[in-house]
Amino acid sequence: MQIENIISKFKNRSPVILGSESFSKYAVLLPLLYKNEEIHILFEVRSLQLRRQPGEICFPGGRVDKTDEDEMETAVRETSEELQLDRELIKNVYPLDFMVTPFGTMIYPFVGVITEPENIVPNPAEVGEVFTVPLSYFLENSPDTYEINFKLEPESNFPFDQIAGGEDYNWQTRKMMEHFYYYDDKVIWGLTARILGHFIEVIKQTE
Repeated sequence: MQIENIISKFKNRSPVILGSESFSKYAVLLPLLYKNEEIHILFEVRSLQLRRQPGEICFPGGRVDKTDEDEMETAVRETSEELQLDRELIKNVYPLDFMVTPFGTMIYPFVGVITEPENIVPNPAEVGEVFTVPLSYFLENSPDTYEINFKLEPESNFPFDQIAGGEDYNWQTRKMMEHFYYYDDKVIWGLTARILGHFIEVIKQTE
């Protein structure tokens, strides 16, 4: 093999996140709407009948299907299905920063506008209830923030004798920040809070 042959394989290649082909990919929509002449953000409470994270607060969204044109299509499709809305009522959809979680998933968040929120009918198979919070509340109230520290535990037959430092190897420690927003009796945390916090940061930067 010649160097030219090797280089030719990289000329028109678009880089991706290494190992991302094995990640689970999801897309969500942060929905904006007008309520009482004020901008609100819509949230869902996941149905108690769901196997994963029942009763938790989230944004509409779900797993990226191979038949979806792209991640934006996933976010709109899932929002349409969960809120039983015509897709034409979901407008001005734009991407936020995507996330790679420590748990092998990629999250593609988008922000969009629901133009006729009175037509929302939550799908009971997936959504227990929906509620909205004025955008102004999040602009005026910062979340409580806590650290989560990750502990590395190599498996029992890990070949310590093959690495410098052996069992005393200085592993890099990792931590993650968790945000908690409180509104009435609702607790918004986890990935939903991270997406929300990022959205608020972008708004404040562009004011």
